[in-house]
Amino acid sequence: MNAKISIAAALSVFALGSAAVAADLPRRSVAPAPYVAPAPVFTWTGLYAGVNAGYAWGKPKGAADAAFGSIDGAQVGGTVGYNHQMGQIVLGVEADDAWSNARGNKAGATSKTTNVATARGRIGYAVDRVLLFGTGGYAGGSIDRTLAGVSANDWHNGYALGGGMEYAFTSNVSAKAEYLYTDLASKTGAASRAGATANNVRMGVNYKF
Repeated sequence: MNAKISIAAALSVFALGSAAVAADLPRRSVAPAPYVAPAPVFTWTGLYAGVNAGYAWGKPKGAADAAFGSIDGAQVGGTVGYNHQMGQIVLGVEADDAWSNARGNKAGATSKTTNVATARGRIGYAVDRVLLFGTGGYAGGSIDRTLAGVSANDWHNGYALGGGMEYAFTSNVSAKAEYLYTDLASKTGAASRAGATANNVRMGVNYKF
């Protein structure tokens, strides 16, 4: 009986000693997960510049419409602007200047818009890389007209209203499609100095700095 008790006591002491030794052994630590940098959040904020091209069609204002008829033609120009994004709202300013070939000819009377420039505010709603925007502000244009042997070339001031959509392919490069309605006021005097209204549809590519 005493022998059995001694053997049991010895086994207990051995088990306790093994547990203590195991507790003192160094443990293998789990390697930390590799660091993965978060993907950068796209923003429309910044200065940008670009080029645009499109098509315009319209007509002289008032009585000059009957004398000259409708006008239409291509446009090519450049753009510069700045956006500031707050949440999903994007506020911006934009200016552009375009060479125009919008012209018309009726019974020898000719009308041609040779240049169109705008300076506008923009307000948009961004869904990641897609921007839907409205725009409005100043518009000006140079109009050449000849009627009954009398020629006139004037710069006409007015306004522009429109909107469009822009998509950013990268953090720097975006493309846009927009529509602008321009209304250029008439000058006092002959019909050759009348203003014009036009619909302008344009595509553009911008680079954000």
